[in-house]
Amino acid sequence: MAKTTAVSPLAPAAFPHLPVIEGVAFSTVAAGVRYQGRPDVMLAKCIPGTAIAGVFTRSATRAAPVLDCQEKLGGPSDQGAAILVNSGNANAFTGRNGQEAVAAITHATAAACGVPEARVFTSSTGVIGEPLPHERVTQHLTTLNDTLDPTGIETAARAIMTTDTFAKGASAEFMIDGKPVKISGIAKGSGMIAPDMATMLVYVFTDAQIGQQALQGIVSEHCNTTFNAITVDSDTSTSDSLIVAATGASGVDVTDHPEFSAAIRSVMLELAHLVVKDGEGATKFVEICVSGAASDKDAKTHAMSIANSPLIKTAIAGEDPNWGRVVMAVGKSGAAADRDLLSIRFGDVVVAEKGWVSPDYREADAAEHMKGENILISVDIGIGPGSATVWTCDLTHGYIDINADYRS
Repeated sequence: MAKTTAVSPLAPAAFPHLPVIEGVAFSTVAAGVRYQGRPDVMLAKCIPGTAIAGVFTRSATRAAPVLDCQEKLGGPSDQGAAILVNSGNANAFTGRNGQEAVAAITHATAAACGVPEARVFTSSTGVIGEPLPHERVTQHLTTLNDTLDPTGIETAARAIMTTDTFAKGASAEFMIDGKPVKISGIAKGSGMIAPDMATMLVYVFTDAQIGQQALQGIVSEHCNTTFNAITVDSDTSTSDSLIVAATGASGVDVTDHPEFSAAIRSVMLELAHLVVKDGEGATKFVEICVSGAASDKDAKTHAMSIANSPLIKTAIAGEDPNWGRVVMAVGKSGAAADRDLLSIRFGDVVVAEKGWVSPDYREADAAEHMKGENILISVDIGIGPGSATVWTCDLTHGYIDINADYRS
């Protein structure tokens, strides 16, 4: 088992207050799937009429629960829905055993909660390649259904943690035509984090009223600039799942309301940032802004090349403003660039301009910026209108400590 680590220095002071979302309730249980003495299974039950949208990993080796959820998206929402999550075992690379485990859990959840199997969405996170002891989960389904609590979202956030050092939550509240709409979300994720989702599970709940297709469009759009714009270690998980449930209990139709779209994105972005801030061994939260690229796509390619560079991430850990490594990362990315047009900033410090070190650059100024917990690296490629922002963290020995003995 991975070593227990101290809470990330980038963690919030406390789990935030999340508004209760009418139409959904939560419960947890300590099933002993892998962890002992702590909740490791979470159930969220939603009322009939709940629209479910989702985005999942595009890994070629994605886990059985992911494949099952992908098949179920877009179905009718006239009946209730349930989300069942276990931590400690990813149920990935488990072949027929994995499919059988999903079927058993789905069947038991449907029976206990009184919802169709087609409306049961399961997720698993943890060790890859070990059969999921699904009976440890299914034997608790009646208890989970009987102990549902609309205020139980914080406990649910803790139950889905693996190497996370803190539970993650975010929320938004806004008005449409004088009526309140609420959004609350939770996430887990700390390592094996890279675009195409990450080793993370994310569950967002809202009392807004919106159709499944409209909700899916909003979630898919914003995933590109939130969860698909973060990286801890460049590794893409087999199990990534983002599920958004709109219960409609507020009676407020948010279709085509930009306020709702913006609020959903704000919750998704905050959760994505929290995942980076809990990156395994992280001590720095790093924002990388690329502008002046040939296209937005090229800008993101450059940004991710910088964000994923071990040389840059270790330099940040050592508080070393080694801007030559940024030049290297841009050059190797494969996207269009011109050496003689490149400009670089660390925070407000101009490091390089138009392909050459700035005459006003003082390394001591850049080094001072690197001492902070929040690091900004800005790069202007100088050849076009494209731009992108991504987020990452530093790479410390703590990452090695956690991952070197994850299974032992």
